[in-house]
Amino acid sequence: MLKRLPGYGLGWAPNRRIIAIAVGLACLLALAAATAFFTGRSNRPHAAPPIPPPTHSSVPPTGQPSSGSGPVAGPPRISDPVEFAKAAAKMLWSYDTRTTSQAQQLAGMEAWMTKESEYGDFTSVSAQIPDPVLWSRMADQKQRASATITEGHYPAAFKQALSEDPAAITKAYIYAVTVTGKQTITWAGGGGGAEDRSITLAVQCRPSADCSLVAIAPRVAP
Repeated sequence: MLKRLPGYGLGWAPNRRIIAIAVGLACLLALAAATAFFTGRSNRPHAAPPIPPPTHSSVPPTGQPSSGSGPVAGPPRISDPVEFAKAAAKMLWSYDTRTTSQAQQLAGMEAWMTKESEYGDFTSVSAQIPDPVLWSRMADQKQRASATITEGHYPAAFKQALSEDPAAITKAYIYAVTVTGKQTITWAGGGGGAEDRSITLAVQCRPSADCSLVAIAPRVAP
């Protein structure tokens, strides 16, 4: 009997549409080809890449997310890449099969995506959730999950690549961000557990615009 879905929110999918930023080193996959193909070559510490300052304040005073699609929380109106990535990771690691269908979960996740189709890779994002059959089995067990975020940061290789070519970020304003946290899963009959989670995301944050999700890396960038 299925009690929980191991690794939901952590599993990696092949990134067939190479999109945004290289997060460097031999073990990492490039996320950008169309605009800024960054290649990091060392782990030497560097200052965080410059973030283009927003020309308007787009974050609601309460910090509440915008309306989502169905039961899934919508993306917050945030212009900071790290804060947006932390919110996106929390969304990816949270679900409730008691109230949300698999189709609704996908629609809610898609609302977070960039509207610039040449960069967005929804395949890497949608691969984070199970197929409809497995989702139905999870629903039979009333499985749900919540998440707490510990921290978010720019990977060392991304900072290295950006320090070598600072102007490259202005082509698409796509940032690599690694987020860590904990996912707590519960199901019928009082079952439950918690696991640490880490994920590297590509997010787009153009000046004077809210951030959006671009893709999920197949491996975690330190």
